Amino acid sequence: MKNALPGVENGAWYSCLTDALEGRRARARDACHAHRVMEPRGRGACAPPLAALLGRFGEDCFVEAPFHCSYGVNLHLGDQVYFNAGCVVLDSAPVRVGDRSMIGPGAHIYCADHHRDPVKRGQGIERALPVRIGADVWIGGRAVILPGVTVGDGAIIAAGAVVSRDVAPGARVAGVPARPI
Repeated sequence: MKNALPGVENGAWYSCLTDALEGRRARARDACHAHRVMEPRGRGACAPPLAALLGRFGEDCFVEAPFHCSYGVNLHLGDQVYFNAGCVVLDSAPVRVGDRSMIGPGAHIYCADHHRDPVKRGQGIERALPVRIGADVWIGGRAVILPGVTVGDGAIIAAGAVVSRDVAPGARVAGVPARPI
C-alpha cells in the first residue's frame, strides 16, 4: 500500500516536523474547517475541499461534521461509507474503509505511532502504519483503531473499544484492549 506523503514510508521512522508535512496538515485543516461550516446537505455530501483532498470519496458517502483528518490524501472511502460526527482519522499512512461501513460518533483511527524513546518522541519521530477496515463493518462510538490494524469484512467493534490487534471477518470485539465476544 503506497503512502501519498513525501518522505513517509510505511513502518519506517521519520520526523513529522518537516515544512512539507506541516503544509499538508494545514491544507487538511482548511478542508476540514470548510466541511464543518458548509450548509447542511443530503446523503452523499461533503464539502468540495474535503472531497478533493481525500484519496477516494466513494459514491453515496457521508461524513458528518465535525470531522478531522491529518492529511486526507491517505484516506480512501468505499461506496456508502458513513462517518458520524466527531470522528478523527490520523492518516499518516493509508486508511482504507470498505463499502457500506459505518463509523460511530467520536471514533478515532490512528496510523501515527510515536517513538518510545522520549528524546526522539520530542523530536517528532514517528512511524506510519496503515489501517484497513473491510466492507460492512460497524465501529461503535468512541472506539479507537490503533496503527497497523486490519478489521475484516462484517466485523463489529463495540462502542468504546480500543482495537490493538487485527479483527477477523465477522467477529465482534469489545473492551480495552478489544477482545472477541
